[in-house]
Amino acid sequence: MAQIQFSRGVTEAVIPQIRLTRARSGQSGTATFRFESPDVLNSERTDEITGMYLVDEEGEIVTREVKGKFINGKPTSVEAIVIMNSPDEWDRFMRFMERYAQEQGLEFSKA
Repeated sequence: MAQIQFSRGVTEAVIPQIRLTRARSGQSGTATFRFESPDVLNSERTDEITGMYLVDEEGEIVTREVKGKFINGKPTSVEAIVIMNSPDEWDRFMRFMERYAQEQGLEFSKA
């Protein structure tokens, strides 16, 4: 089961918009996740955002690059960036995304 979490053990239900970039050499890449009105920002939630955790049967991919966007002092969205520094990290990320996409009924489209 592939899940996205902002604090350990609390799964985020909102599906993010994800943008991928990869170096021409294939040696590095980034994935930018944008969550509009995610559950983690719900006023009733008190969970601390400690990072973004991509969790599946292979383990976890963790990033601490998480930022909130605020309008008129109220949180509206969350952006997280996953940086992949090797072809192995890219392949691992893509395996997670394939599982996540399949479970959520999503598909990949090139820009």
